[in-house]
Parts: sequence; C-alpha cells; structure tokens
Amino acid sequence: MARGECKLTPGRVLGIDPGLNITGYAVIEPQGRQARLIEAGIVRGKGGTTLAARVRDVYLGISEVIAALKPQVVAVEELYSHYERPRTAILMGHARGVICLAASMNDLPLCSYASTQVKRMLTGNGRAPKGQVQMAICREFSLVAPPEPPDVADAMAIALCHYYLSRDPAAAL
Repeated sequence: MARGECKLTPGRVLGIDPGLNITGYAVIEPQGRQARLIEAGIVRGKGGTTLAARVRDVYLGISEVIAALKPQVVAVEELYSHYERPRTAILMGHARGVICLAASMNDLPLCSYASTQVKRMLTGNGRAPKGQVQMAICREFSLVAPPEPPDVADAMAIALCHYYLSRDPAAAL
C-alpha cells in the first residue's frame, strides 16, 4: 500500500501478524493514556489443504474479526525474508494480500510496519529478540505470561506500534 494510505488514527486498531498457517491478530483501543486490549487470538489455516483454501481461511477469519470487533484501522507487518528463505516471503505475501483485501473491502485504512520499527517502538532496539518483545507486551498489558502462540504477541506489538505512532507521529523519525 502507498504510504499516503496509512492514517494514524487514534481509535481501535487491529494488529495482524500474517501467516498462512497461523495469523495472529490483536485489537486494542485507547483508554486514557494507555492502550486497552479488546481481544487477541489466531486465525488458523487448515493444515494440509490447498494454498487457495488456506488463503480463503485467512480472508474469512480476518473478515470475521473485522465484523465482530469493528476496528478503525488495520496495522500489518511488512514483508521481509531472509535470503535463505525466499519461499517464506512469497507464502506470507499471499496471506498479507488477503489481509489487505479484507481491510479494503471494509473501507479500513491499512498501515504497514517493518518488524524492526515495531521492535524499536516497544523495546528501543530494532533488533530485539522475540523474548524481549514478549516481555514488553506483558508489561504493557499487565500479563503474567506471554500470549501463545508467539504470533499473538507479534500482532499485539504491531497494534501497539500503530497506537504509539498515532499518539506521536514524530516517534517514527
């Protein structure tokens, strides 16, 4: 999506960590100076099915989340792949594409964030390990343990990144 399409709205945010097997999602909303967790979970593609069926499952699952929880903006992780695993990026691109479609079909603005930007916003370190991000999520939402599977914590982190930037757009610089 073009950079101009992202609207840093301070309302209810749907954060999504895209994947074909497991797509993590989290919906948060502002509550005073804090973010309140509304719901977090996963959309699971049925294992062993065709690529078309798994993509359909992601689309339908995210569409259900949008219909039920009524976010005002969708925040999603940008595509990234290690040179050793280009197939991962291609598969993730399928999931990300139907997430973009679900947002568009519901007239929701879509914002994309690099994983390094999300990590920097939550921990101060763009190369923070997963465990450090999970600790930040636990602290932010007063959780006693990180959410499982890790895709849920990643979605929560993406939603929080958008929330922080909507409060202070200069923080992105």
